[in-house]
Amino acid sequence: MKASNPTILVLYYSRHGATRRLAELIAQGVESVAGCDARLRTVPAVSTVIEATEPEVPKEGSPYVELKDLEECAGLALGSPTRFGNMAAAMKYFWDGTSSQWLSGTLSGKPACVFTSTGSLHGGQESTLLSMMLPLMHHGMLLLGLPYTQPALMTTASGGSPYGATHWSGINGTHPISEDTRALTIALGKRLAEAACKLRGS
Repeated sequence: MKASNPTILVLYYSRHGATRRLAELIAQGVESVAGCDARLRTVPAVSTVIEATEPEVPKEGSPYVELKDLEECAGLALGSPTRFGNMAAAMKYFWDGTSSQWLSGTLSGKPACVFTSTGSLHGGQESTLLSMMLPLMHHGMLLLGLPYTQPALMTTASGGSPYGATHWSGINGTHPISEDTRALTIALGKRLAEAACKLRGS
């Protein structure tokens, strides 16, 4: 990764791996744009048990996000599984701690997109995407969706919406990512990277 390249932060939370797989496809789309790099990061789980803590380094997957990742990114892709039609508590907990970045305008004017995975076919995909957009709007980010110029958006039953990329993972999280979902998720990452490059004038 070259220091001068615009870096797109792909920030996600995943319990069973489905949202993580989407994040990797977003990153693939980002890095299909010449001169753009993807930085995959996750957030630690939260618990109702106060004594419960997560290890400083995740056992697998991406490193935990740091606030400096928000400062250093040229754009942001945000992903979470659905929790009753909303983003997961772990992701909201992270955003609840970004007041300093909001006050300083760290993310203002940067492009962003969202993605989600759900266990049930009609499990609140679009409302979850909208819930993730809210803190990004407060941070002044420029939100991107998936345009209907993407052919797969007209044919897929469970792999995307104009609000962002979605995946139906099934109750046990093992439902495979369809080709339409794969194409749309990569396209979303590519669109985000292209927007970030244009905004930077590169």
